[in-house]
Amino acid sequence: MTGTDKPFAPACERNREPILAVLRTHFAGARRVLEIGSGTGQHAVHFAAAMPWLEWQCSDVEANLPGIRAWLDDARLPNTPPPITLDVRDAWPVAHHDAVFSANSLHIMGWEEVEAFFAGVDRALGDAGSRTGTLVVYGPFNYGGAYTSESNRAFDDWLKARDPRSGIRDVAAVDALAHGVGLRLTDDMAMPANNRCLVWRRV
Repeated sequence: MTGTDKPFAPACERNREPILAVLRTHFAGARRVLEIGSGTGQHAVHFAAAMPWLEWQCSDVEANLPGIRAWLDDARLPNTPPPITLDVRDAWPVAHHDAVFSANSLHIMGWEEVEAFFAGVDRALGDAGSRTGTLVVYGPFNYGGAYTSESNRAFDDWLKARDPRSGIRDVAAVDALAHGVGLRLTDDMAMPANNRCLVWRRV
């Protein structure tokens, strides 16, 4: 894969600046970020270039790594190490990260994988002796079991037709998982296209 045929997601171009505005604030004190589900790699190069004080570690399932590598290789940024293989259901890197980011992932996963995601975040942010760490998740969410827009309802129908295990998650349900691993929801921001940015911190 070369720079001319890198994978490209138009949504990444549309949402990268609003997400970056959130990350600049909440990752200001972070040094090592683990991105779960880096997808094409577009977000990684944009965020790493804009926040040079961070080491931005991409991760995804093996099939997506060539595309991520193509974006990283083209950008040649000093703060983006090679991407690593990570399936949320398998072993995660333990500790060494003080922040975790994921975009448009929880509604793609089955619920068991969402549970595995939060358990993995707990490991990635360090052991019980390290009580710092921030998790930022971007994507569509429901509140009290209700959709925030008709477009999200239609999107959820499409997701479930494609894979019945997937679907837009309720904020209360994912917050309960986060709370169970010592994370407290500190911010919930409206984003373009009926998405949200949820921010949790270690307590």
